[in-house]
Amino acid sequence: MRRDPDRDDGAYLWDMLRHAEELVRIAGSRTIEDLKSDRIFRLAVERLIEIIGEASRSVGDETRRRHANIQWRAIEAQRHVLAHEYGDIDVHKIWRVVTTHVPELIEQLRPIVPDPPPDPLPEE
Repeated sequence: MRRDPDRDDGAYLWDMLRHAEELVRIAGSRTIEDLKSDRIFRLAVERLIEIIGEASRSVGDETRRRHANIQWRAIEAQRHVLAHEYGDIDVHKIWRVVTTHVPELIEQLRPIVPDPPPDPLPEE
């Protein structure tokens, strides 16, 4: 994905955070057995991880340096596996991403993500 010149790092960080939180929410009380047996659940999990990885690719170098505790390369590498090596996906690794790495990422992102952008279609 090319960096959109109309978006700043805050927008990409916001995308990462909201999709990570969505991933944790849908995983909820699910188990690895659900991930193995429920195709729709697995596809949703994989897609959310891809989006997080894609957004991370667009975060600029300066922001990455300021927040070196975030595993930028690992996030992007996981996205690459899902997008390009889909035949070799290890469900145990994906479950570890969902249950360990994504919650850690959320805790790292919350303090640095700016307020969400305004809703383009506010309710009346």
